[in-house]
Amino acid sequence: MTLISSQEQICKLIPQQPPFVLVDTLIEYETNRIVSSFDIPHQHVLVDSNGVLAEAGVVEHFAQTIALHQGYDYSMRNLSPPVGYIGSIKNFEIHRLPHAGQTLSTTIYILQQLFGVTAVRGEVKCHGKLIATGEMRTVIAKEGE
Repeated sequence: MTLISSQEQICKLIPQQPPFVLVDTLIEYETNRIVSSFDIPHQHVLVDSNGVLAEAGVVEHFAQTIALHQGYDYSMRNLSPPVGYIGSIKNFEIHRLPHAGQTLSTTIYILQQLFGVTAVRGEVKCHGKLIATGEMRTVIAKEGE
């Protein structure tokens, strides 16, 4: 069951804005888990002339999925979604890069949330095939950062 599939609604939940948005659907949400997807457009800023999404695009899609989890959680509590940044990346492996016209589906598991730091592990699939796995820590920015 898809919870949100409108780019306008997604953009209200994450700090990134077009043309740098790399999530377009919130598929599942739980307190400690989220599933998102992204239909890779041919004209995206991180798609090269061969139609391949850059490694940075896969990593950013992973990070934006975390931001979507936080933004959705905040919105359910009638709070403004937070701005954050990547604190660290660990054991991130990209097995292959996806192409424009393909769909990424990412599942993130929240391992720990403490003092604005969120530690996760997750996997990125493209049409059901695993293309990336890794761990990441994100940090919610303090006011004025």
